[in-house]
Amino acid sequence: MIARRLITILLCFLFLMILELNQNSVWGWILTIAATVGFFVLFERKMLPAVPWKICAWVGYVALFAVVLLITFPAERRVPAFSGKSGGETDVVSLKNGKVTGVVNPDGDVELYAGIPYAAPPVGDLRWKEPQDPANWDGVLKADHFAPMAMQPRNLPIIDSLARIIGYHDYNWFDFHDNYAPAVSEDALYVNVWKPAGEQKELPVLVYVHGGSLKTGQPWYEDYSGEGMARDGVIVVNMGYRLGVFGYLALPELADESPNATTGNYGLLDQIKALEWVRDNIKAFGGDPENVTLAGESAGAASVSALCTSPLAKGLFKRVILESSTVACEQPPHSFRNFDQAIEDGKKVLERYAAKDLSDLRKLPASKIVSSAETEHHITIDGYALTETPYKSYQKGIHNEEAILHGFNRLESAPFLLFTKTTTASMEREIKAYFKEYADDVLSLYAARDDKSASENWAEIYGAVFFDYPHHALNKAAVQNNIPVYEYYFTKENKRLSCWHSGEEVYCYGNIPDGSKLYEENDRDLSGIMKAYWVNFVKTGDPNGDGLPIWDQNPDGLHYLELGDRVGPVTESSRKTELFRILEQMQKTNK
Repeated sequence: MIARRLITILLCFLFLMILELNQNSVWGWILTIAATVGFFVLFERKMLPAVPWKICAWVGYVALFAVVLLITFPAERRVPAFSGKSGGETDVVSLKNGKVTGVVNPDGDVELYAGIPYAAPPVGDLRWKEPQDPANWDGVLKADHFAPMAMQPRNLPIIDSLARIIGYHDYNWFDFHDNYAPAVSEDALYVNVWKPAGEQKELPVLVYVHGGSLKTGQPWYEDYSGEGMARDGVIVVNMGYRLGVFGYLALPELADESPNATTGNYGLLDQIKALEWVRDNIKAFGGDPENVTLAGESAGAASVSALCTSPLAKGLFKRVILESSTVACEQPPHSFRNFDQAIEDGKKVLERYAAKDLSDLRKLPASKIVSSAETEHHITIDGYALTETPYKSYQKGIHNEEAILHGFNRLESAPFLLFTKTTTASMEREIKAYFKEYADDVLSLYAARDDKSASENWAEIYGAVFFDYPHHALNKAAVQNNIPVYEYYFTKENKRLSCWHSGEEVYCYGNIPDGSKLYEENDRDLSGIMKAYWVNFVKTGDPNGDGLPIWDQNPDGLHYLELGDRVGPVTESSRKTELFRILEQMQKTNK
């Protein structure tokens, strides 16, 4: 009897844990606990004397939980501007298309206007067309919830929760405010604006592009929330933009029907449209449309890199911040493909869904074609948003930015190799496959003594290929064009995301949660320094300021400012410097 009670309690705990990780509604907890109590009653009162009935009761208990799991599955909802109670509603702000009110944060020092349309919904006949102007609205739009995230592949909520625990070592346990699934939709072209509370004038503006490999992501994630920088007198704007097949499908038929003969860069065109919205509306929030900095991380930084040489983005921003990605090297290793490849990939999408023409493809529900994000998530040269590679534009002295702040993290490759077991043999195979005729040079640089050193070496090589070297190439292009350029190297370890890919964001945007045990006091000190650098750069184009360690410009792409347990100048290792030389030679010979 004791064993049966213990098993029942353990099963109930397991079921409740599954409900929590899957973010099921509170009714799931209530029904599961009620079923468990009923199960206890059946046995405690000896209402099931025969063994077959007891077995049926156990099976029924598990089956009942499966039913509860299904009927209380988290519903989709828009994410509120602030979880819990806000500090009230803002005054009315008059914009080009109508009036809006936002909400004030609980501390009363930041206003947030969430979910303001910057373009017409790209649905129906507007799927795979340039973003159109939004419709005017009557009355006052209550901008108190974020818009749905752009259409993208979704995991079960429990998978996302486990990924957060494993990857981020972080999870909001037993928080009933998040028992829902954030909404996802093709109708996602909305901006969010964070500003200091009260009336303001001519404040600097930061426009942020979120990452996610151009196939996933959302603009409301807490690490890059605009609340932290708004407290320091910066207006922050970010946006949803089309992702995956909806943002980067390329087909000749789409170019033929376009008045600009463009195809393949719809997500990039959305970002440009959002920048135009900022130009036309940010003054109403107290911002200066002549002092805009464009920033992004990962695929967001790749987008920023492309916009640096887009003729359509000229005059829409003054300076840029690129964190952990750029497409400025001769042959970008990710987030970019040539136009011919984009067209070929697009034709395969038509074949995959047996669509005779664009009309058939546009009639398909978004949920059916969203899985094509796995192939359709690359910027291309469409002759409109991009007329040539950014590398070629820089070689000609063509660029839109007046100053650059950029950099990469020490363990960029960690999340991409998290489930990869590297051995001396597998490292050698990977190096030979990627570096080909240069493989022997790389193997001599990164000779592995054992599997442990092989794993460390491959992590450094992977990070250098996809992140470090592209930033080296960007820095070189900036110096050639006399653009002030400041490069960082983020090395701070912590109990959460450490110095993995995207680990710097919570620091530089000032969003380390109060009371979090995953960060220590020196993490908060570093965050204060990094945010001050970023804010100074947004305001003036120079990160330096009173009380901060001097951040010198990077004359050769090999001298950075280390941001970690120490803050100060650091020089690239001779080994990685030689790897950069090999990668540069490969780029020139493998055209």
